[in-house]
Amino acid sequence: GNFVNRAVVLTHKYFGGTLPAAGSLQPVDEQLVADVAATRDALTAALDTFHFREALKQAMEIARLGNRYLQETEPWKLAKTDMERVKTILNTAIQLCGNLAVAFEPFLPFMSGKLCRMLGLENLSWNEIGRMDIIPAGTQIGQAELLFDKIEDDAIAAQLRRLQDTKKANELAAWRPEPQAPEVDFETFEKCDMRVGTIIECEKVPKADKLLRFLIDDGMEKRTIVSGIAKFYRPEDLVGRQVCFIANLAPRKIKGIVSQGMLLSAVNSDGSLVLLAPSAPATPGAKIG
Repeated sequence: GNFVNRAVVLTHKYFGGTLPAAGSLQPVDEQLVADVAATRDALTAALDTFHFREALKQAMEIARLGNRYLQETEPWKLAKTDMERVKTILNTAIQLCGNLAVAFEPFLPFMSGKLCRMLGLENLSWNEIGRMDIIPAGTQIGQAELLFDKIEDDAIAAQLRRLQDTKKANELAAWRPEPQAPEVDFETFEKCDMRVGTIIECEKVPKADKLLRFLIDDGMEKRTIVSGIAKFYRPEDLVGRQVCFIANLAPRKIKGIVSQGMLLSAVNSDGSLVLLAPSAPATPGAKIG
């Protein structure tokens, strides 16, 4: 956008928007032509092999070449002493704008169309990238205008939310529950002592991104439980809440902390964990079953 704006504004400033005829090319002009041809070949090869990120990079390279060309030739300085040279420079720059219109058509068709209208171009083909005569001298170039509409932050945020919602909906549609575990007899199930507890304290475990340390009121005493849910809950939001836990698991050390049980949680389709809790307040220590 910046290169196109500079080229069009200078053409209007010095020639009233009428594209001047180019004179003889100097080495800097010839080097630009060679660089554009090489970029065209790289762009075409990337598209042919479906490397679209690389193809877009090569299309943007054409604009970078144009900016460098104007910086090296400085037509605004030459306008004081050599208008014939300025004609060649701006003709070359506008031709390069035409190349950009073709190169960006696969990626930004609306921008490409706007640029074509600005340059008076119609029915361009891919093979014309690299040519420096696609816009006839004498063509009236339109006024410079924004090639990209400004997108407000609110619109970007809304689009990101829609994309995230679509992603979640697709994940949910594709999600399938894990297969049921092997059957256990009722006596085995009864050995599992599940209870309700109230969270008295909760804090992050040092040097462990996934772990939280809980102090739970289990109705008889206070017990410590370590749980790997730190990515899904903030400790300060959990204090005072009730949770369901397995009370009779053998204690085990986790990051140097003795954990006396296991909090019950469900795994969502997106991998997030949700703590299980009674739907109404329950007395700490109440058995589940």
